[in-house]
Amino acid sequence: MAIKKSKVLIVATSRKTRGGITSVVKSHQAGDVWRNYDCRWLETHIDKSFLHKLMYFLKSFIIYLFILPSYNLIHIHTSEPPSALRKTIFLFVAYLFHKKTIVHFHSFSPKTTINSRYKMVYSYLFRKADTILVLSEYWKKELLDAFSLENKIKVLYNPCTEPDIKKKHNRKRQILYAGTINARKGYADLIKAFARISGKFPAWKIVFAGNGEIEQARLLAKELKIDTQVIFLGWINGIEKSKAFQEASVFCLPSYAEGFPMAVLDAWAYGLPVVTTPVGGLPDVLINGKNALVFQPGDIHELAQQLHKIIENRELRMAISEESIYLSTNLFNQSVICLQLDNIYNEMFKVEKITHKYNLTGKV
Repeated sequence: MAIKKSKVLIVATSRKTRGGITSVVKSHQAGDVWRNYDCRWLETHIDKSFLHKLMYFLKSFIIYLFILPSYNLIHIHTSEPPSALRKTIFLFVAYLFHKKTIVHFHSFSPKTTINSRYKMVYSYLFRKADTILVLSEYWKKELLDAFSLENKIKVLYNPCTEPDIKKKHNRKRQILYAGTINARKGYADLIKAFARISGKFPAWKIVFAGNGEIEQARLLAKELKIDTQVIFLGWINGIEKSKAFQEASVFCLPSYAEGFPMAVLDAWAYGLPVVTTPVGGLPDVLINGKNALVFQPGDIHELAQQLHKIIENRELRMAISEESIYLSTNLFNQSVICLQLDNIYNEMFKVEKITHKYNLTGKV
Protein backbone atom coordinates (compact mmCIF):
# COMPACT_ATOMS: atom_id res chain seq x y z
CA MET A 1 0.00 0.00 0.00
CA ALA A 2 1.40 3.39 -1.01
CA ILE A 3 2.18 5.85 1.76
CA LYS A 4 0.06 8.99 1.50
CA LYS A 5 2.24 12.06 1.09
CA SER A 6 1.77 15.28 3.04
CA LYS A 7 0.42 18.02 0.82
CA VAL A 8 2.05 21.43 0.27
CA LEU A 9 0.42 24.28 -1.62
CA ILE A 10 2.92 26.77 -3.05
CA VAL A 11 1.34 30.20 -3.59
CA ALA A 12 3.49 32.25 -5.96
CA THR A 13 3.58 34.21 -9.18
CA SER A 14 3.03 32.64 -12.60
CA ARG A 15 5.53 30.30 -14.23
CA LYS A 16 5.60 32.75 -17.13
CA THR A 17 6.51 35.75 -14.97
CA ARG A 18 10.09 37.01 -15.28
CA GLY A 19 11.94 37.30 -12.01
CA GLY A 20 13.60 35.67 -9.06
CA ILE A 21 10.57 34.08 -7.39
CA THR A 22 9.62 32.14 -10.51
CA SER A 23 13.21 30.93 -10.91
CA VAL A 24 13.38 29.84 -7.26
CA VAL A 25 10.09 27.91 -7.34
CA LYS A 26 11.06 26.22 -10.62
CA SER A 27 14.34 25.18 -9.02
CA HIS A 28 12.54 23.74 -5.98
CA GLN A 29 10.15 21.96 -8.34
CA ALA A 30 13.07 20.27 -10.10
CA GLY A 31 14.47 18.93 -6.81
CA ASP A 32 13.57 15.93 -4.66
CA VAL A 33 11.50 18.02 -2.26
CA TRP A 34 8.57 18.14 -4.71
CA ARG A 35 8.78 14.39 -5.15
CA ASN A 36 8.85 13.78 -1.39
CA TYR A 37 5.71 15.84 -0.83
CA ASP A 38 2.51 16.26 -2.80
CA CYS A 39 3.19 19.82 -3.97
CA ARG A 40 1.08 22.08 -6.16
CA TRP A 41 2.00 25.50 -7.54
CA LEU A 42 -0.93 27.93 -7.39
CA GLU A 43 -0.11 30.84 -9.73
CA THR A 44 -1.55 34.12 -8.45
CA HIS A 45 -0.02 36.87 -10.61
CA ILE A 46 0.99 37.43 -14.22
CA ASP A 47 2.90 40.20 -16.06
CA LYS A 48 0.09 41.61 -18.19
CA SER A 49 -2.38 44.51 -18.13
CA PHE A 50 -4.18 45.53 -14.94
CA LEU A 51 -7.40 43.82 -16.06
CA HIS A 52 -5.54 40.60 -16.87
CA LYS A 53 -3.81 40.74 -13.48
CA LEU A 54 -7.11 41.26 -11.66
CA MET A 55 -8.87 38.40 -13.47
CA TYR A 56 -5.86 36.13 -12.93
CA PHE A 57 -5.85 36.92 -9.21
CA LEU A 58 -9.60 36.37 -8.80
CA LYS A 59 -9.44 33.06 -10.66
CA SER A 60 -6.53 31.83 -8.53
CA PHE A 61 -8.26 32.91 -5.31
CA ILE A 62 -11.45 31.01 -6.20
CA ILE A 63 -9.35 27.90 -6.91
CA TYR A 64 -7.56 28.49 -3.62
CA LEU A 65 -10.83 28.47 -1.66
CA PHE A 66 -11.80 25.12 -3.18
CA ILE A 67 -8.48 23.30 -2.75
CA LEU A 68 -7.21 24.81 0.53
CA PRO A 69 -8.98 22.31 2.85
CA SER A 70 -7.10 19.37 1.33
CA TYR A 71 -3.60 20.84 1.96
CA ASN A 72 -1.57 20.54 5.16
CA LEU A 73 0.95 23.34 4.58
CA ILE A 74 0.71 26.62 2.65
CA HIS A 75 4.03 28.02 1.38
CA ILE A 76 3.52 31.66 0.33
CA HIS A 77 6.14 33.53 -1.70
CA THR A 78 6.06 37.33 -1.53
CA SER A 79 8.23 40.36 -2.20
CA GLU A 80 7.32 44.00 -2.85
CA PRO A 81 4.12 45.71 -1.50
CA PRO A 82 1.71 44.77 -4.35
CA SER A 83 2.68 41.12 -3.84
CA ALA A 84 2.45 41.42 -0.05
CA LEU A 85 -1.01 42.97 -0.23
CA ARG A 86 -2.27 40.11 -2.40
CA LYS A 87 -0.71 37.48 -0.17
CA THR A 88 -2.30 38.84 3.04
CA ILE A 89 -5.65 37.65 1.67
CA PHE A 90 -4.32 34.14 1.06
CA LEU A 91 -2.65 34.04 4.46
CA PHE A 92 -5.78 35.28 6.26
CA VAL A 93 -7.89 32.49 4.77
CA ALA A 94 -5.21 29.89 5.59
CA TYR A 95 -5.21 31.19 9.16
CA LEU A 96 -9.01 30.80 9.36
CA PHE A 97 -8.63 27.18 8.24
CA HIS A 98 -5.90 26.60 10.88
CA LYS A 99 -3.32 25.69 8.24
CA LYS A 100 0.41 25.70 8.89
CA THR A 101 2.00 28.50 6.85
CA ILE A 102 5.37 29.61 5.54
CA VAL A 103 5.97 33.15 4.29
CA HIS A 104 8.99 33.20 1.95
CA PHE A 105 10.27 36.78 1.69
CA HIS A 106 12.10 37.87 -1.51
CA SER A 107 12.46 41.65 -1.18
CA PHE A 108 15.37 43.62 -2.67
CA SER A 109 15.26 46.58 -0.27
CA PRO A 110 14.05 47.21 3.32
CA LYS A 111 13.17 50.79 2.29
CA THR A 112 10.52 49.59 -0.15
CA THR A 113 9.08 46.89 2.11
CA ILE A 114 9.59 46.42 5.86
CA ASN A 115 10.68 50.02 6.48
CA SER A 116 8.13 51.60 4.16
CA ARG A 117 4.57 52.82 4.70
CA TYR A 118 3.55 49.19 4.13
CA LYS A 119 5.34 48.01 7.25
CA MET A 120 2.06 46.96 8.92
CA VAL A 121 1.24 44.71 5.95
CA TYR A 122 4.53 42.86 6.40
CA SER A 123 4.05 42.81 10.16
CA TYR A 124 0.73 41.01 9.65
CA LEU A 125 2.24 38.49 7.23
CA PHE A 126 5.17 37.67 9.49
CA ARG A 127 3.24 37.49 12.75
CA LYS A 128 0.56 35.19 11.35
CA ALA A 129 3.04 32.88 9.61
CA ASP A 130 4.37 29.84 11.45
CA THR A 131 7.75 30.08 9.71
CA ILE A 132 9.46 32.88 7.79
CA LEU A 133 12.07 32.09 5.15
CA VAL A 134 14.56 34.79 4.14
CA LEU A 135 17.32 34.79 1.54
CA SER A 136 20.33 35.56 3.76
CA GLU A 137 21.65 36.42 7.20
CA TYR A 138 21.43 40.08 6.18
CA TRP A 139 17.67 39.78 5.66
CA LYS A 140 17.27 37.84 8.90
CA LYS A 141 18.91 40.71 10.79
CA GLU A 142 16.73 43.28 8.99
CA LEU A 143 13.55 41.45 9.98
CA LEU A 144 14.69 40.98 13.56
CA ASP A 145 15.48 44.71 13.79
CA ALA A 146 12.09 45.68 12.33
CA PHE A 147 9.87 43.16 14.16
CA SER A 148 9.98 40.96 17.26
CA LEU A 149 9.80 37.58 15.58
CA GLU A 150 11.59 35.34 18.08
CA ASN A 151 12.62 32.02 16.49
CA LYS A 152 10.38 32.11 13.44
CA ILE A 153 13.02 33.10 10.88
CA LYS A 154 15.11 30.62 8.89
CA VAL A 155 17.67 31.41 6.20
CA LEU A 156 17.20 29.52 2.93
CA TYR A 157 19.51 30.61 0.13
CA ASN A 158 18.31 30.71 -3.43
CA PRO A 159 19.80 27.75 -5.32
CA CYS A 160 22.05 27.66 -8.35
CA THR A 161 20.05 25.91 -11.04
CA GLU A 162 21.69 23.32 -13.26
CA PRO A 163 23.23 24.99 -16.35
CA ASP A 164 21.23 24.43 -19.51
CA ILE A 165 24.13 23.24 -21.67
CA LYS A 166 23.16 21.50 -24.91
CA LYS A 167 26.14 22.70 -26.92
CA LYS A 168 29.54 23.93 -25.78
CA HIS A 169 30.56 27.49 -26.74
CA ASN A 170 34.00 29.05 -26.60
CA ARG A 171 34.59 31.92 -24.22
CA LYS A 172 34.74 35.34 -25.85
CA ARG A 173 36.08 38.67 -24.62
CA GLN A 174 32.73 39.64 -23.18
CA ILE A 175 31.43 41.05 -19.89
CA LEU A 176 27.90 39.79 -19.34
CA TYR A 177 25.15 41.70 -17.53
CA ALA A 178 21.95 39.66 -17.06
CA GLY A 179 18.74 41.05 -15.60
CA THR A 180 16.36 43.94 -15.97
CA ILE A 181 18.10 47.01 -17.36
CA ASN A 182 17.12 49.63 -14.80
CA ALA A 183 18.65 52.14 -12.40
CA ARG A 184 18.47 49.83 -9.37
CA LYS A 185 20.69 47.29 -11.07
CA GLY A 186 23.22 49.96 -12.09
CA TYR A 187 23.48 49.36 -15.83
CA ALA A 188 24.58 52.98 -16.42
CA ASP A 189 27.46 52.58 -13.96
CA LEU A 190 28.72 49.58 -15.93
CA ILE A 191 28.63 51.49 -19.21
CA LYS A 192 30.38 54.52 -17.67
CA ALA A 193 33.04 52.39 -15.96
CA PHE A 194 33.76 50.38 -19.10
CA ALA A 195 34.04 53.58 -21.13
CA ARG A 196 37.00 54.57 -18.92
CA ILE A 197 38.99 51.47 -19.87
CA SER A 198 37.55 50.50 -23.26
CA GLY A 199 40.42 52.13 -25.17
CA LYS A 200 42.89 49.75 -23.50
CA PHE A 201 40.76 46.71 -24.34
CA PRO A 202 39.23 47.36 -27.80
CA ALA A 203 38.48 43.65 -28.37
CA TRP A 204 36.29 43.44 -25.26
CA LYS A 205 32.53 44.05 -25.22
CA ILE A 206 29.70 44.38 -22.71
CA VAL A 207 26.71 42.13 -23.44
CA PHE A 208 23.38 43.15 -21.87
CA ALA A 209 20.85 40.31 -21.56
CA GLY A 210 17.55 41.70 -20.28
CA ASN A 211 14.64 43.99 -20.96
CA GLY A 212 14.01 47.46 -19.58
CA GLU A 213 15.75 50.74 -20.39
CA ILE A 214 17.50 49.47 -23.51
CA GLU A 215 17.15 52.66 -25.55
CA GLN A 216 18.50 54.80 -22.70
CA ALA A 217 21.43 52.40 -22.41
CA ARG A 218 22.09 52.57 -26.16
CA LEU A 219 22.09 56.37 -26.07
CA LEU A 220 24.52 56.42 -23.14
CA ALA A 221 26.89 54.01 -24.87
CA LYS A 222 26.76 56.15 -28.03
CA GLU A 223 27.33 59.35 -26.04
CA LEU A 224 30.44 57.78 -24.45
CA LYS A 225 31.60 56.54 -27.87
CA ILE A 226 31.59 52.84 -26.95
CA ASP A 227 28.42 51.82 -28.83
CA THR A 228 30.45 49.43 -31.03
CA GLN A 229 31.54 47.62 -27.87
CA VAL A 230 28.07 47.23 -26.34
CA ILE A 231 25.59 44.51 -27.37
CA PHE A 232 21.91 44.25 -26.37
CA LEU A 233 20.30 40.83 -26.58
CA GLY A 234 16.96 41.71 -24.98
CA TRP A 235 15.25 39.22 -22.66
CA ILE A 236 16.57 35.72 -23.35
CA ASN A 237 15.92 32.28 -21.95
CA GLY A 238 16.68 28.63 -22.57
CA ILE A 239 19.36 27.94 -25.19
CA GLU A 240 19.98 31.65 -25.87
CA LYS A 241 20.56 32.33 -22.17
CA SER A 242 22.89 29.35 -21.88
CA LYS A 243 24.85 30.56 -24.92
CA ALA A 244 25.27 34.05 -23.43
CA PHE A 245 26.61 32.67 -20.13
CA GLN A 246 28.90 30.19 -21.86
CA GLU A 247 30.39 32.75 -24.24
CA ALA A 248 31.09 35.40 -21.59
CA SER A 249 34.40 35.58 -19.73
CA VAL A 250 33.24 37.86 -16.89
CA PHE A 251 29.91 38.54 -15.22
CA CYS A 252 29.11 41.97 -13.76
CA LEU A 253 26.10 43.07 -11.71
CA PRO A 254 26.57 46.65 -10.39
CA SER A 255 23.34 46.56 -8.37
CA TYR A 256 22.29 49.00 -5.63
CA ALA A 257 19.86 46.62 -3.91
CA GLU A 258 19.06 42.90 -4.09
CA GLY A 259 17.51 40.05 -2.17
CA PHE A 260 19.88 37.35 -3.36
CA PRO A 261 20.38 37.91 -7.11
CA MET A 262 19.55 34.90 -9.28
CA ALA A 263 21.79 36.33 -12.02
CA VAL A 264 24.86 35.95 -9.80
CA LEU A 265 23.77 32.40 -8.95
CA ASP A 266 23.49 31.70 -12.68
CA ALA A 267 26.97 33.12 -13.22
CA TRP A 268 28.35 30.82 -10.52
CA ALA A 269 26.56 27.85 -12.09
CA TYR A 270 28.28 28.58 -15.40
CA GLY A 271 31.65 29.08 -13.70
CA LEU A 272 31.94 32.80 -14.48
CA PRO A 273 34.10 35.12 -12.36
CA VAL A 274 31.82 37.75 -10.82
CA VAL A 275 32.31 41.49 -10.37
CA THR A 276 29.55 42.87 -8.17
CA THR A 277 28.44 44.98 -5.21
CA PRO A 278 28.07 43.79 -1.59
CA VAL A 279 24.28 44.16 -1.44
CA GLY A 280 21.45 42.00 -0.10
CA GLY A 281 22.59 38.51 0.79
CA LEU A 282 25.86 38.60 -1.17
CA PRO A 283 28.03 39.77 1.79
CA ASP A 284 27.22 36.41 3.46
CA VAL A 285 29.67 34.75 1.06
CA LEU A 286 31.65 37.32 -0.95
CA ILE A 287 35.39 37.55 -0.29
CA ASN A 288 36.91 40.32 -2.38
CA GLY A 289 39.78 39.04 -4.51
CA LYS A 290 39.03 35.38 -3.71
CA ASN A 291 35.56 34.44 -4.96
CA ALA A 292 34.59 37.80 -6.53
CA LEU A 293 35.80 41.30 -7.21
CA VAL A 294 33.70 43.68 -5.12
CA PHE A 295 33.04 47.43 -5.36
CA GLN A 296 30.64 49.80 -3.62
CA PRO A 297 27.36 50.66 -5.38
CA GLY A 298 27.71 53.77 -7.52
CA ASP A 299 31.52 53.90 -7.33
CA ILE A 300 32.28 54.06 -11.06
CA HIS A 301 36.02 54.60 -10.50
CA GLU A 302 36.30 51.45 -8.34
CA LEU A 303 34.23 49.46 -10.82
CA ALA A 304 36.50 50.54 -13.67
CA GLN A 305 39.52 49.40 -11.64
CA GLN A 306 37.97 46.00 -10.92
CA LEU A 307 37.02 45.50 -14.56
CA HIS A 308 40.55 46.46 -15.62
CA LYS A 309 41.97 43.96 -13.14
CA ILE A 310 39.77 41.03 -14.19
CA ILE A 311 40.23 41.67 -17.94
CA GLU A 312 44.00 42.08 -17.72
CA ASN A 313 44.70 39.16 -15.40
CA ARG A 314 43.69 35.83 -16.94
CA GLU A 315 45.02 33.85 -13.96
CA LEU A 316 42.78 35.86 -11.62
CA ARG A 317 39.79 35.15 -13.88
CA MET A 318 40.55 31.42 -13.75
CA ALA A 319 41.03 31.43 -9.96
CA ILE A 320 37.73 33.23 -9.28
CA SER A 321 36.02 31.01 -11.84
CA GLU A 322 37.05 27.97 -9.78
CA GLU A 323 35.56 29.61 -6.68
CA SER A 324 32.31 30.22 -8.59
CA ILE A 325 32.11 26.54 -9.46
CA TYR A 326 32.80 25.63 -5.82
CA LEU A 327 29.96 27.87 -4.58
CA SER A 328 27.50 26.50 -7.14
CA THR A 329 28.30 22.86 -6.34
CA ASN A 330 28.41 23.20 -2.54
CA LEU A 331 26.71 25.92 -0.50
CA PHE A 332 24.28 26.92 -3.30
CA ASN A 333 23.87 23.53 -4.90
CA GLN A 334 20.27 22.89 -5.93
CA SER A 335 20.16 19.49 -4.20
CA VAL A 336 21.56 20.96 -0.97
CA ILE A 337 19.00 23.79 -0.90
CA CYS A 338 16.13 21.42 -1.72
CA LEU A 339 17.23 19.12 1.11
CA GLN A 340 17.16 22.08 3.50
CA LEU A 341 13.64 22.95 2.32
CA ASP A 342 12.64 19.31 2.71
CA ASN A 343 13.86 19.41 6.32
CA ILE A 344 11.86 22.61 6.97
CA TYR A 345 8.70 20.99 5.59
CA ASN A 346 9.34 17.82 7.59
CA GLU A 347 9.85 19.78 10.82
CA MET A 348 6.57 21.64 10.28
CA PHE A 349 4.65 18.45 9.55
CA LYS A 350 5.99 16.88 12.74
CA VAL A 351 4.70 19.88 14.71
CA GLU A 352 1.37 19.62 12.90
CA LYS A 353 1.05 15.90 13.75
CA ILE A 354 1.93 16.46 17.42
CA THR A 355 -0.58 19.34 17.68
CA HIS A 356 -3.25 17.25 16.00
CA LYS A 357 -2.68 14.37 18.42
CA TYR A 358 -2.86 16.72 21.39
CA ASN A 359 -6.16 18.16 20.20
CA LEU A 360 -7.67 14.71 19.81
CA THR A 361 -6.54 13.05 23.01
CA GLY A 362 -5.80 15.87 25.41
CA LYS A 363 -2.26 14.58 25.87
CA VAL A 364 0.86 13.95 23.84
